Amino acid sequence: MKGMLRKLSLLLVPFALVACGGGSSEPPPSLALVCDPANPDTHAECGTVLLGLTDADGDFLNYTVDVVSLTLETANGRVVETLPRSTRINFAEYVDLTELFTVATVPPATYVGGSITLDYSDAEVFVEDNGEAREATVIDDEGAELIQASLSVSLSNRDRLVVTRGRPAFLQLDFDLEASHVVDLTPAEATAQAEPFILAEVTPVDEKTIRVRGPIVDVAVDAMSYTVAIRPFRDREGDFGRATVNVTDDTELEVNGEMFAGVAGLEALAAAGAGTPSIALGVLDVEAREFTAERVLAGSSVPGIDRDAVTGNIIARNGNFLTIRGATIIPSDRRAHFHDDVVVEVSENTRVFKDGNRDAGVTIDDLSIGQRVTVRGNQPTPSVDANAPDVLFDATEGAVRMHLTRLSGVVNTVVPGETSIDLQSIDRRRVSIFDFSGTGTSPETDADPNNYQVVTGPITLSNFAEGKPIVAKGFPTAFGVAPPDFVGRTVIDFSDVRSKLGIGWGADGTLAPFLSLGVEGLVLDNENPDIDVRKYIKQGPVLIDLTELPSGTTIVPREAGRTLFAIKSGDSLRLYTDFGDFVEDLSTSLDGATAARAMHAVGMYDAGSNVFTAAKLGILLID
Repeated sequence: MKGMLRKLSLLLVPFALVACGGGSSEPPPSLALVCDPANPDTHAECGTVLLGLTDADGDFLNYTVDVVSLTLETANGRVVETLPRSTRINFAEYVDLTELFTVATVPPATYVGGSITLDYSDAEVFVEDNGEAREATVIDDEGAELIQASLSVSLSNRDRLVVTRGRPAFLQLDFDLEASHVVDLTPAEATAQAEPFILAEVTPVDEKTIRVRGPIVDVAVDAMSYTVAIRPFRDREGDFGRATVNVTDDTELEVNGEMFAGVAGLEALAAAGAGTPSIALGVLDVEAREFTAERVLAGSSVPGIDRDAVTGNIIARNGNFLTIRGATIIPSDRRAHFHDDVVVEVSENTRVFKDGNRDAGVTIDDLSIGQRVTVRGNQPTPSVDANAPDVLFDATEGAVRMHLTRLSGVVNTVVPGETSIDLQSIDRRRVSIFDFSGTGTSPETDADPNNYQVVTGPITLSNFAEGKPIVAKGFPTAFGVAPPDFVGRTVIDFSDVRSKLGIGWGADGTLAPFLSLGVEGLVLDNENPDIDVRKYIKQGPVLIDLTELPSGTTIVPREAGRTLFAIKSGDSLRLYTDFGDFVEDLSTSLDGATAARAMHAVGMYDAGSNVFTAAKLGILLID
């Protein structure tokens, strides 16, 4: 199935890592003897760029394509290839993560832009249709199926990517699928029309957990660190550079199915030896230029290494049989693929681990409805057809890892330490697909999505939270123990819930998208007759129709924190970190002959004042 496209954002941050080689165009004579990425003898004179990838929140269940090229361009026009080989990526996996996917050796220079090429010839794309997975074809604006797409981006003149000798930089790709596509579910085969945005950030607007994958090169116990050869996503071969992973006394390490912390974990990694596969999740300290792991998996604990694996959310449980939906199957001998439903059998011999919990005592009894899991075991009935009957997965002698699970709903009531919510979704899947039978101590106390009990602990909700959206991350209560139904580790009420704005003006666009346009803000014309099906503000689970608001919505830049603004025209984007620069360009571009087709923004929405405060904003213009 052919694939789709979305928005990418580039973020620059220094990082204490060791670089890999990369290709480039023929260097000018002045640089030929200084830094040649293809010549290891000159790498001491080169700079390093680390490239990460993430995604914004969206409606795609799976979006797997091949990235075949990623280039950077210097101010004098030199083009440098940063990928040593193509790599296969499921962008939908990276809503809450940034994956480090290459560390490239490049000439020291000021880089002003770049391009990315995606191959859709073997893509795997699924969208949600009334709770079920549905395969979709990605098409261009003329309705033709996409086979390959190359996108270019120009960085803000206030935020160039400056690479110097001995000072690494980090480049993050943020591909917003929702902002880059219009999905049509009416045809027999669903389609997604692509209008991709690539947003380049020298400093990230959003900071996320970073994941570093690859086989271990060496372990330095005294230095509390280890080095990996980057092998991103689920690639089984190739060398994408080197990364140093720092460990603290609080770092959790699961090595070959055994739990460790700190030094003991590093010693276990050293004993496992060079070449042992590993995954580290942690944070990047921008000032110190160091990556520190909060959690590490290594050896047989890495999904799909010596046993098959499956990831997804538990939507039903019947004894020791768990139904996993939104599943990605990770075979040990083939490439990963999407399969919406997988039935997993567990037993008292199944080992259970829980993110953030090193204590023993977690068992299969803790596996309840909604829980996001990674299961390691065997797939006796292999299938690559996502629409085939349920796959039976044997984990009776395997292992399950419980991950933080995300809820979204509307507050019913608030009492100290607890809130009752009208549950709308779990990990972005609508709540109607979850069967809560057996979650309570009796059928009468089974979890009720209309009155879902969330423990908030010391977290204090706003006084006026009732009737407002809420997002919580944590773990469902053990099966058969509810109420309460969920223990929240992070709870965000309406005052901080991230909002998204999306509006479209049809294939021909509109010449007058705004009632007013200036540095004080943009005022949308919510009564514009050209507005199409995209006309929403999403505030958590709450969907607001822009055309039903009593006045035009005002969009202003946020005053604190980083911002990014984009204007897409043709196959290129112009990026701005200053709202005034963006408005000046937009005012000139909307000259009475150029039409606007779509606009998306991410930020905070105040329904009382009808003001949307944007951290990111992008608009598509028709040439």
